[in-house]
Amino acid sequence: MINTAPIDTLVLMSFGGPEAEEEVVPFLKNVTAGRGIPEERLEEVGEHYYGFGGKSPINDQNKALLQALRAELDRREIDAPLIWGNRNWEPYLTDEVRAEAQAGRTRFLSIDTSAYSSYSSCRQYREDFAETVEALSAEGTAVTIDKIRQFYNHPGYAEACAHHLREGLTDFTEQVGGLDADRHRILFVTHSIPNVMQDASAVATSGYRAQHEELMSHLVDGLPESERLPAELVYCSRSGSPEVPWLEPDVNDRMTELAADGVTGVILVPIGFISDHMEVVFDLDTEAKETAADLDLAFTRVATVGTHPRFVSSLVDLVEERIAQLRGERPHAPTIPGSTALTPGSGACSIDCCRGRIERATEPDWPA
Repeated sequence: MINTAPIDTLVLMSFGGPEAEEEVVPFLKNVTAGRGIPEERLEEVGEHYYGFGGKSPINDQNKALLQALRAELDRREIDAPLIWGNRNWEPYLTDEVRAEAQAGRTRFLSIDTSAYSSYSSCRQYREDFAETVEALSAEGTAVTIDKIRQFYNHPGYAEACAHHLREGLTDFTEQVGGLDADRHRILFVTHSIPNVMQDASAVATSGYRAQHEELMSHLVDGLPESERLPAELVYCSRSGSPEVPWLEPDVNDRMTELAADGVTGVILVPIGFISDHMEVVFDLDTEAKETAADLDLAFTRVATVGTHPRFVSSLVDLVEERIAQLRGERPHAPTIPGSTALTPGSGACSIDCCRGRIERATEPDWPA
């Protein structure tokens, strides 16, 4: 068996989601706690869930990822326990860490379900860890929680994205009868964030938007010339005050503009999301698909990485990389060509990265 010291337990850390209609509003209250969001607005957002029976897909998807990770860990003879903890719904991170600590395991390494650098997708997780550490310290239990680096530029994540992109292009080609660079577009989609959050993400890293663009360029460059359609980055799931600027263009607005310019088909590639949770099945599979139908656009939505074997193996690669760093070693930190790994440090990134409690997204399932 492989020694994982100084780590006792691995944690799959995610956002959480409701399992039934009666849990929707309480869940959304957890998500928006302290931001003064009126209950009527929460009921509005809750309609996304009610259309799916009140159940978010994210929990089942995390269970599937947990199972796939356990299988890969066992294959490599890494016998550290693997638990699952959420920010906003059961199983809560603090409860799961407490149970492990009671069994004598107090040093944790987290695998976060978000690939990019920003307050919501990285630093807020570190704040969650700090809250758990403080809560257990107040109970007389000392624990530590570290994390793997953001994985947008890990070759395994990129390979899984590339695999699904090729499958999506095949489906789209069969639908339209052939690709045409004048009439078809690839739209890489991610969650929009406030401009001020984007600016903060670029203080100590290349930044949220640039990281997406880096992966997008890598994926397009890897396509055969015959499949290399014009591509661009678009956003979905904007929320919060309309007076606050967020990253644009919105995917629906951009499809409308493209249709007016003579584009007849789009391939949506959700590189900002690792699984088909609510913001994919509602914002893309429902709203964006309806927009495409209204515009008479051929439409394909590419799969997220989910439990793709190369993605799962890359997460375990990152676990081994971070454990080696915590031992004081300097392991190879692979990235896609032209990219660099985040600087090893607190959570494998700069302590100054994405700092500040900036206005966050209020929609569900962000940013997993």
